Amino acid sequence: MPMGCFNAGTRRDSSFLRGFRAALDTGGRSGERAPSAVIETEHLTRSYGARKAVDGLTFSVPGKQVVGFLGPNGAGKSTTLKILAGFLPPSSGVARIDGYDVVEASLEARRRLGYMPETAPLYPELRVREYLSFRAELKGVTRDRKKAVDRALELTDITDMQHRLIGELSKGYRQRVGLADAIVARPPLLILDEPTEGLDPNQVLKFRALLKDLAREATVFLSTHILSEVEAVCSHVVIIDRGRIAAQGPLSEVLAELQGAGRLVKLAVRLPEGLSEEALRALLKGIDGVVVESVEREGALGRCALRVPSGEAEAAALEAVVRACVGAELGVRELTPQARSLERVFQALTEPKSPSAERPS
Repeated sequence: MPMGCFNAGTRRDSSFLRGFRAALDTGGRSGERAPSAVIETEHLTRSYGARKAVDGLTFSVPGKQVVGFLGPNGAGKSTTLKILAGFLPPSSGVARIDGYDVVEASLEARRRLGYMPETAPLYPELRVREYLSFRAELKGVTRDRKKAVDRALELTDITDMQHRLIGELSKGYRQRVGLADAIVARPPLLILDEPTEGLDPNQVLKFRALLKDLAREATVFLSTHILSEVEAVCSHVVIIDRGRIAAQGPLSEVLAELQGAGRLVKLAVRLPEGLSEEALRALLKGIDGVVVESVEREGALGRCALRVPSGEAEAAALEAVVRACVGAELGVRELTPQARSLERVFQALTEPKSPSAERPS
């Protein structure tokens, strides 16, 4: 049975099977409590000998959002996802899915998530529809199973492939079958590990639109290396490095906080021959809150890189820059606030550091 099956990684003794069937029959609703977040971890750790792949992770993921899970290769992302999905037990710490501990209430936790690993484990000898129907049955979809499968096929745009053998599909279509498997039971949490791997550009755009639609009724926890994808669809991020939290929270706040002192702005003004770059620098340095990072002449233009305060003070600083330039009879040709770059933030948080710069343990 493929590793992606619902009961993978659990003991297959009679007590487990009885508990599994009972959970399916009762719907797993007894003793339910309203969680404060769909995913919660507290000091989550996973060790392999002396090496800690995950080292004390504490984070939470809010409901009905698309949340990007980022980190460089070897940061511990896949290990974390496997713990959340029930494939690996943590060495220590706690992880909860929709309020249920992934170790002590493993079945209840897994009933509430759909997991798509980086390489979707599929049965190549089955046709797409029969595979999804089989998976829906395993996940306890007893009523309207056909409607559930139809919905998954339609959302992932593979209705035309429903009677094809999975083994005959391209990698992109197999990825979409894996996503259909993850959503067929309509879980409140989707954990997706590099889901756009193998998709062509048009399929990627459709996938991004699908994620936004899914976030209306579920939380999507998206692990990816494609930073532009995170910026396009994610409202929140969790960034890890060497098994530890580097940053977390709403994407806009993480970008603003980690950009340093404010927003970068490009300014171009008409610079008369009698006015030097240093004179322009001095003019701009006299504006409260404005940091002049560079000034250079380009023909008749003076081009500047400025850093201004972010938030509510940003507009006032930009107005002051324009007033100063107009007052000095310098025609403003460009004033462009630069978009905050997730790529720059990610690099700053995760770039290799010298041994002396390592975080304390």
